[in-house]
Amino acid sequence: MNLSSLTPSKGSVKNKKKRIGRGQGSGKGGTATRGHKGAQSRSGYSRKLGFEGGQMPLQRRIPKFGFKNINRVEYKPVNLKTLQMLVDNKKVKKNTVNISIMVENGLVSKNDLVKVLGNGEIKSSLKVEAHGFSKSAIKAIEKAGGEIKVI
Repeated sequence: MNLSSLTPSKGSVKNKKKRIGRGQGSGKGGTATRGHKGAQSRSGYSRKLGFEGGQMPLQRRIPKFGFKNINRVEYKPVNLKTLQMLVDNKKVKKNTVNISIMVENGLVSKNDLVKVLGNGEIKSSLKVEAHGFSKSAIKAIEKAGGEIKVI
């Protein structure tokens, strides 16, 4: 070890910021690293997002496809086996399952539209309230002695 090999520990010394446009002696005076003339040399210049120097931008080179239906209605699915699980865990009062009970148990969010689907089986007779039902779910609920109510 000798004095010429000593350096500050990593991270202890910050590099000084390059001071631009502070006279010819600094080596960064004159045009202040901006080149000569043109929009990019002026103050207040900002390039458009996605601008590629006049080349056709990526978002215009790639073909468009697909369709988003703005009138689409999204339902949150809840299966019969989930409703039966609520009954088994004694989370259902008066054999009625409605949106508020589903929200309390974390199955759906407050503003979701709920559709009951027929996956699984239901053993207890329930009165189920939801925004939609599949045909198999209606058949299974009524077969178990329950009833449905579309909100």
